[in-house]
Amino acid sequence: MERAQLPPFAPSRRASALVAGLTITAALISGCDSVSGIPGDPVEVTDAPSTTAAPATTATQAVAPGEPAPSSPLPADAPQVGAVAGHADAVTAVRRWAADLKTGTVAELQTKCWTIPPATVAEMYAAPQSVLAALAGPGTATADTVTWRNRTITVTVDRESVDFGYACGRVSAVGVEPGYDDADARHTVRRYLARAVGKPLDPADTEADHPLTCEASPAEWDPRGTGNPVAPPLTSDSGKVGNVTSFTEEELRSEQVRGDYLAVHVPVTTSAEGTRTRTFTVVATAEGYCIGDVTI
Repeated sequence: MERAQLPPFAPSRRASALVAGLTITAALISGCDSVSGIPGDPVEVTDAPSTTAAPATTATQAVAPGEPAPSSPLPADAPQVGAVAGHADAVTAVRRWAADLKTGTVAELQTKCWTIPPATVAEMYAAPQSVLAALAGPGTATADTVTWRNRTITVTVDRESVDFGYACGRVSAVGVEPGYDDADARHTVRRYLARAVGKPLDPADTEADHPLTCEASPAEWDPRGTGNPVAPPLTSDSGKVGNVTSFTEEELRSEQVRGDYLAVHVPVTTSAEGTRTRTFTVVATAEGYCIGDVTI
């Protein structure tokens, strides 16, 4: 799957508030990322309303992103989602997520929306009825995304999640460009290392279906701004990280390198070198962040 830089769904920092009544529940900082643990771990949410509806029943359980689109019918009580001309598949994929948004808990949504940092899920879905209201109107589509919005909220899904039949929306305030931030960069590295130790965040999280490493072509890798881009180093040496046995995900931290490039630092233990802090250099693409290099 080719990852293009400078995408329509470009990276941006989330606004300090999504909409009136939608409380920001987790500060996304460029340092320690302890609140954005692997789904299933405790995630501390401060001053945020939790979803109190009854847990989803078997009839409303949806497949996780990455699984083939389900053949079973939609739940009868799935919320309505506005039509998108030529993209009925997007409406169906979003309705499956909307059914869980309506009835599920934050923890359940964090598990199902595992491609998004858990703290970000808690933040964005803190006011589910407001999100569902935005989904009720007609949507629009680009080559990379499908979007619904009302006067206050924008909900965007990417084409990849639509293709897999279950699309978790990204929520932002109207006027704020939807995109990815530092928490997404750290989550990309977390997913990469979780795979490396044989414990992916979800069984469907494989490189074939959800690539996390940057493409070799076109050769646009230039985090230092030299003006002489090359292929991402990781494409020619996929074993640079070594035989990973564990990593300290609570100590993931990130910092800006240049432009869309970030460095994510994390202690990694390998069978040959013990525990050392590794630096993963990532860059934003239309599908999120990809990893182009790993150094010590």
